[in-house]
Amino acid sequence: MPRGIPEGARERFVETNGLRMRVLEAGEGFPVVLCHGFPELAWSWRAQIQALAKAGFRAIAPDQRGFGGTPGPAEVEKYDIHHLTADMAGLLDGLGLERAVFVGHDWGGSVVWNMPHLQRSRTAGVIGVNTPALPRLPVTPTVAFRHAFGSNHYIVHFQKPGEADEGLARDVRRTFTQLMRRPVAVELLAAHAVRPDGKMRNMVDLVQAADLPGEVLLSEEDLAIYVEAFSRTGFTGGINWYRNFDRNWETCAANDGQMIDVPSLMISAELDPVLTPALAEPMRAFVPDLEMHRIAGCGHWTPQESPEELSRIMIDWLRRRFG
Repeated sequence: MPRGIPEGARERFVETNGLRMRVLEAGEGFPVVLCHGFPELAWSWRAQIQALAKAGFRAIAPDQRGFGGTPGPAEVEKYDIHHLTADMAGLLDGLGLERAVFVGHDWGGSVVWNMPHLQRSRTAGVIGVNTPALPRLPVTPTVAFRHAFGSNHYIVHFQKPGEADEGLARDVRRTFTQLMRRPVAVELLAAHAVRPDGKMRNMVDLVQAADLPGEVLLSEEDLAIYVEAFSRTGFTGGINWYRNFDRNWETCAANDGQMIDVPSLMISAELDPVLTPALAEPMRAFVPDLEMHRIAGCGHWTPQESPEELSRIMIDWLRRRFG
C-alpha cells in the first residue's frame, strides 16, 4: 500500500470548483465526507475511513483546498467559506452523488456547519468534531481576537502576509512534533501560553518553544506523511483560510440567527483548550435536531487521539439516522 493511503482505501482525483482535489475513499453505502482541519490532511481521518467502510458507509476524505495533494490558488479571497463549501458540493458532483453527511474537525468543522446554509440541498446531515456551530460575533473576528487576546494571538498573527508561513515551514518536523501533542491539564497548558516577556505565544512561538508539555502524538510513520506533504506545499494554503475570517463574517451576515435544519451530531473533547465543550452548549438554541457527546480525556486532535471512541459515536449515530 503506498504511503499516505490507509489499508483498504483508494486514492483518486476529482475535478471540483476549479480544483483537482485528491481524495481518499473506502467502502460502499451512504456517503460520509470527512473534512480535516489545520495543519492536517485527509490522512488525519485514516482510522475513521477504515471504520466507516467496515460499518457499511462510503467514507470520502479529501485533501482540502490548499492542502496536500490539492493545490490552491494564489488569491487569498479564494479560500473563503463560499469557495470551501462549493468545493464540497463539487466533490459530490464529481463522484456522482446527490447528498452526503459532512463531518468536520477543527477548520473542517466550520466548513461543515456552513454547509446547511450555503449548500443545503447537498447536506443530509452534519457531524462536528471539537468545532461547534458558533453564533455570529458582534464585531469582526480579528478585532474580537485582538481585543480579547492581544495582537500576538495566533489568528491575529496569521493575518500578517508570509510571517507565520515562513516560521512554520522553517522546520516542518518540529512544527508537527510541537503542535500535535497529547493533552495535558488546561492549567498546565495555560502556563506555557505566555512567553518570558509576558506576551501570548503565537503558533510560531509555540513551535520554537523548548518547554511545551505533553507527549508527541504522531508515530514516526504518521509524522513522515505530514512532513513530506507540508515540506512540499508549505503552510500558506491553510493559513489563507484564517485570512478570510473577517471576509466570512461580512459575507455570511444573512445566516445570523438561521436554524441549522438537518440532523446534527456534536462531539466535543474534554481537554481541548481552545474548542472547549462549553462552546457547544449554545447550539441547542438553533440546531433543533441535535445530539451531543463528549469524549473524556481527549484533547484537540480527536480523530487521531481517540480514533476508536470517535468512530464508535459517529457510526452509532449514522446507523440510527442514515443506516
